[in-house]
Amino acid sequence: MPHPPRIVLGPDVLDPFIEPGALVRHPVREDWGMGQVQTVVGHRVTVNFEHAGKQLIDTSNVQLVFVSRDPRE
Repeated sequence: MPHPPRIVLGPDVLDPFIEPGALVRHPVREDWGMGQVQTVVGHRVTVNFEHAGKQLIDTSNVQLVFVSRDPRE
């Protein structure tokens, strides 16, 4: 049974499960497609999206959504 997407913690908390290799989506830019986390430095996450290429995401402003199963489960 598929698991519903989980929101990655944003504002001032770095989610320890957001790590290189994690599959995510941008919550607003659905046209970017699925993305794979490349690097994580503090609240700055570089994600390589299918249709938008590499994007630097500030997780204090954007809450990424896990595409693959949430590793905390």
